[in-house]
Amino acid sequence: MPATHDARPIGVFDSGLGGLTAVRELFRVLPEESVLYFGDTARVPYGTKSKDTVTRFSLEIARFLVRQDIKCLLVACNTASSYALDTLSRRLDIPVVGVIEPAVRAAFAAGGGARGRGSARIGVIGTLATVGSESYPHAIHAIAPGAHVISRACPLFVPLIEEGWIGHPVLRAVAEEYLGDVRAAQLESLILGCTHYPLIAPLVAELMGPGVKLVDSGAEAARALATLLGERGQLAAGGPRHHFFLSDERLDFNRVARAFLGRELPPTTIVDQTDLPWFERSPDHAATGTAEPARGRAAAKEAP
Repeated sequence: MPATHDARPIGVFDSGLGGLTAVRELFRVLPEESVLYFGDTARVPYGTKSKDTVTRFSLEIARFLVRQDIKCLLVACNTASSYALDTLSRRLDIPVVGVIEPAVRAAFAAGGGARGRGSARIGVIGTLATVGSESYPHAIHAIAPGAHVISRACPLFVPLIEEGWIGHPVLRAVAEEYLGDVRAAQLESLILGCTHYPLIAPLVAELMGPGVKLVDSGAEAARALATLLGERGQLAAGGPRHHFFLSDERLDFNRVARAFLGRELPPTTIVDQTDLPWFERSPDHAATGTAEPARGRAAAKEAP
């Protein structure tokens, strides 16, 4: 496509605040771009929810962001990428990038094919939903049917990270328990299949050993989106203006968000993203995820 400039913002969403690790990488690789981030803090976590529920939540948030005139959407949530990416891609008229395919490509490039792709040994750690969906093994086997994949759900990582227990002995003990069989699998690369996990990457790297390359799924998705925008001639030309939206005002927002983002926070607004409460939706709408989404109403108060 001919080179042009597109000053519209990039939309990013996650079930909570973990997706800010992907935003941090966007800020690094695309410093001229504006970012609108939506963290569904009222309904986190997604990792234990059903596919229908995650898809409905993802559609509501995506349509809210589309009404803010975004030019593309980064689904920074591994669970939403596993369950809802195809639906989002079909229903939205803008490019949609998830975390799974970029992470898989990076896993092969980072060492997941040292023996050749057909005999690659790749690990995946993530939420119950992400691991249960088998999205990562499917994506890996689509590239290399003979690759060996070992997946491990690590449901306690997210609450411990958000509690700020990154250096706590409890987190180390949990990690040693979760990663025991993963360490024994003689992996070449390990995909961090949750955007929270980069905060504990040093611990995971220590436990896995120097021969295993870690792949940050959110960062890889951010880099893939940067490449896509460049190819489409949609890069911005300066003057970034960022804004964050949350579906609930969590009391520890500032502490947790700064830990994920690694910098001071942009303006943040608490929004009510649903026009119709779930208990008033018809059963058909609730089952198909077609309930009308947010109209962009924003509460008057700002997050602290």
